[in-house]
Amino acid sequence: MARSVRSVIDYSLARRATLAGLFTGKVSALDACDAHPYLLRAAKHHGEPTDRTCPVCKQHPLTQVTYVYGDELGESSGQVRPTREIDRLEDLYAELAVFVVEVCKSCSWNHLTTSYVVGTGERQVRRARRRAAEE
Repeated sequence: MARSVRSVIDYSLARRATLAGLFTGKVSALDACDAHPYLLRAAKHHGEPTDRTCPVCKQHPLTQVTYVYGDELGESSGQVRPTREIDRLEDLYAELAVFVVEVCKSCSWNHLTTSYVVGTGERQVRRARRRAAEE
């Protein structure tokens, strides 16, 4: 995980509740395994394989999809980024929100696992002025 991680939210309790509801019949498989086609496409082409098996179909490995949002990203806000790229982005931008989703490409199970914020904490304008003053 990145160096400047803050505001971490772990959604494992919500995940556990959804799975418990699914296995007890309180939640239908259609509600739990409802990955949007764009999410499935992102998992297929940009996702990162994990060593965890899908908790629903119990046959296929889960894929991790990481989305990055931030005002400073402009048009590229909300795009899927590889985990290794987060370290580079956190040094360039003041604040980025990162959302990690696990997806089963086979049965369409998906769940938000973690969200967190990274960045320098300084707006780009301030950093640019400081660099200019140092030179």
